[in-house]
Amino acid sequence: MLDRSSQPPTQIPTDALSEILRDFRLSGVNYGRCELRHPWSIAFAQQPLLRFHFVSEGPCWIHTEAQGWQELQGGDLVLLPQGVEHRLASKPDVVGDSLKSCLVTKLGGNVCEVVQEGTGATSTLFCGSMALGANALNPLIALMPPIIKGCDVAGNDPIVGPLLAAMTAEASQPQLGSATVLSRMADVLVARLIRCWVNCSGASTSGWLAAIRDPHIGRALAAMHRDPGHDWTLETLAGVAGQSRSIFAERFSAILGEGAARYLARLRMQLARELLGQNMSVAAVASQLGYESEASFARAFKRITSVSPGVVRRTISGRTDMEFGL
Repeated sequence: MLDRSSQPPTQIPTDALSEILRDFRLSGVNYGRCELRHPWSIAFAQQPLLRFHFVSEGPCWIHTEAQGWQELQGGDLVLLPQGVEHRLASKPDVVGDSLKSCLVTKLGGNVCEVVQEGTGATSTLFCGSMALGANALNPLIALMPPIIKGCDVAGNDPIVGPLLAAMTAEASQPQLGSATVLSRMADVLVARLIRCWVNCSGASTSGWLAAIRDPHIGRALAAMHRDPGHDWTLETLAGVAGQSRSIFAERFSAILGEGAARYLARLRMQLARELLGQNMSVAAVASQLGYESEASFARAFKRITSVSPGVVRRTISGRTDMEFGL
């Protein structure tokens, strides 16, 4: 309910996108450093996780259903926000799955090395499969295109080019700790690519992008995503937005097409599904999302999703396999 007054947990900065990206981390990451000799081809199945591929050197093409074959150059990075099905190959006419003939060596943690011997040209890649550590990004990721090339947005961000060059140097001469260094660079690079896409995606008058850009509604939206379990009220959200309750409520509904209470409830249920899928108990999920009892949470969950939390927990629980991002 959004009908009682309470204090917001933190002061939200005026730049809502910066607030959302502040806690951006690539969590549950699996990396593969690949040295592949032509001819090679590897298929990547659809998955509910963000993927990226960084080409350090050598021939490399990527195929997606949306855009067909695209050639990648050394220093290119591609981001697949929704983890769509795709294929990487040294040439578009190479068929089969080369991974079966590769030597895959675990380097510790979630890092592996993938090597295919041969006499053809060498391709050196750095591939990652990851979950996002900030649930605030989920609506934004859903709006993004299936594939984004770093070189396409580099002209809009002077830091992207040097970051890609630094990743090229690190990947081409691996040392102790290279995987960790590359993962930290990937954090920064992916965050900047997301920001570039938001800035270049055009102006809209309604929807989530318009809301996050709005100097008032954006602050309230970021606050809800940052702490969805807080006891948010119209008064506290309007205070975060710097508006009166009536103006905030009207503006929020006009941009997002629903009231703040409904938006917050759906946000909580989306997060609840993720937590239940991680085998968290219904009682623990209810507590984390700010419900006074397991029963009140269960009623809200079934009202919004049409199924009980127990059914969801039994159906989707279990960790997604992310070995080498495959």
